[in-house]
Amino acid sequence: MIKRIVAVAALIPAMLGTTSAVASATPAPKATAAVVTLTYDASRAGQWAGAITRGVQNWNAAVHNVHLQPASSPGSADYVYVATSGWPQTTLGPIFPGGRGQVQLGQEAVTEGYDMTRIAAHETGHILGLLDHYTGPCSEIMSGHGPGTSCLNAKPNATEAARVDRNYAGRTSAAVPQNRRIVIDVWSDPALARSH
Repeated sequence: MIKRIVAVAALIPAMLGTTSAVASATPAPKATAAVVTLTYDASRAGQWAGAITRGVQNWNAAVHNVHLQPASSPGSADYVYVATSGWPQTTLGPIFPGGRGQVQLGQEAVTEGYDMTRIAAHETGHILGLLDHYTGPCSEIMSGHGPGTSCLNAKPNATEAARVDRNYAGRTSAAVPQNRRIVIDVWSDPALARSH
C-alpha cells in the first residue's frame, strides 16, 4: 500500500505538468535590460520635421539600448532640434533622460547640397555620443560631409549602432557629469570650396 501511495505521489506532479524536487532543464528567462528612452522636441525645427522623423526612425531601427521619441510637452524634452541659418552643430552626448542637449540643423549645409535626412541622422548620432569620422565611407552616418553631396545614406551602420548600444548598456543616467561639448559640423564639400 505504501508503495502505491509513493508511486501515485510521484505521478501527480507529472500529470499536472510540474516537477517534484527535480531541477528544470529549461533555464530561467534572463531579465531584459532597461531601454533608455530619450525624448526630443522638434517644434522649432521648421522644414526639418520630416528629415528628423526619418533620421530618428533609422536610429530606432538600428539600436536596442536606447529609444528616441517625441516629448509629451516641449519643456520636458531631453534634447531639442532647432532650425538655424548657420552650420549644423550639436551637443555631444551621450545625452540621458533629464539632459539638455540641442541639435542645430543649419541651412548652410542644405545650401551646399547635402541631404537633410543624412544631416539630421548624423547630428542625432552626436546626441547619442558618436564623434565625427569624416574620412569614413558613405555607409557610415558619422562620416558626415566627408563622402560629398552625392552621399544620401541616412542609416547608421552596424559598428555605429553597436557603439551607441554600448553607450547606453545598463545605464539610465550619465555616470559622470556631462561636459556639454558642442560639435560644429561644417558640411562643406572640398570640391565646392575650391570652385568658389
